[in-house]
Amino acid sequence: MSNDHLTIHFKTISHQHQLLRIAKPKHPLFSIIRFEDFPKIKNEGRIKLISDFYQITLKKECPCKMQYGQTVFDFDEGIISCFAPKQVNFIDKDFTFATSGWQISIHPDFLRTYPLGLKIKSYGFFDYVINEALILSDEEQRSMENIFEQIEKEYQLPIDNFSQDVIIANLDVLLSYCNRYYNRQFITRKVNNSEMLSKVEQLLNTYFENKDHTGLPTAGYLASELNLSPKYLSDCLKQLSGQTTQQLIHEKLIEQAKDLLTSTALSVSEIAYQLGFGCPQSFSKLFKNKTSQTPVEYRQSFK
Repeated sequence: MSNDHLTIHFKTISHQHQLLRIAKPKHPLFSIIRFEDFPKIKNEGRIKLISDFYQITLKKECPCKMQYGQTVFDFDEGIISCFAPKQVNFIDKDFTFATSGWQISIHPDFLRTYPLGLKIKSYGFFDYVINEALILSDEEQRSMENIFEQIEKEYQLPIDNFSQDVIIANLDVLLSYCNRYYNRQFITRKVNNSEMLSKVEQLLNTYFENKDHTGLPTAGYLASELNLSPKYLSDCLKQLSGQTTQQLIHEKLIEQAKDLLTSTALSVSEIAYQLGFGCPQSFSKLFKNKTSQTPVEYRQSFK
């Protein structure tokens, strides 16, 4: 694939409205737009999008297909996508824009003095990529539409001393529902996601069998091999196995270490380097933390 692409960087919400050729936002740090009001946009090539603010979109009519993890889904139903400031996304020439729904834009300063300003940073789904969107059931979509409509209604009213409080209260509810539905999505897709667990296991086995690798396997490496974002992979594995990606990597490292300690005469240092640790002390510390024994103590227990 060619690296040639147009980069569009929305530095402010007003800048975004200007480039989209729509009316100025009623508040410089917040806006909600209906996709029905977007101008007709013809995408001539690949576009790299960056914005300096949060975005939450609900797309009700998006007749296109996207790869979601290892599976292709029709996105004819409602979908929610959440984007963090500075997050990079690409849309390709054949990407179909939604014709119905809403786009909310929130500058971090809009939330700065509210608890949601910190809480929003804890929601992992803002670090998911575009093909890891939240797919809504009909009932979920109706619930979300009601919240978007309430936010839009408040946004259209004349600004007073309570406007920001009311909008942020509704945003808090909206994101709480997103969090609930994302966790539901991991559960309802366990049949497909269980394959992911097997693939992670296979990737780690292959990694350790390959004597040419350098360093330890990382969550980023596994996510890249599975065409997923690291955060989404970790959240999915947490639902499937009760462990994050990093915890699964550590579990596999300890398994490999135990095999080497009991079946070879390699020194602890040699085992540490073979597994990919930069220094034996780091290996010994992890091993002791996970097993309550040093590598030497574990080896001696089998003699």
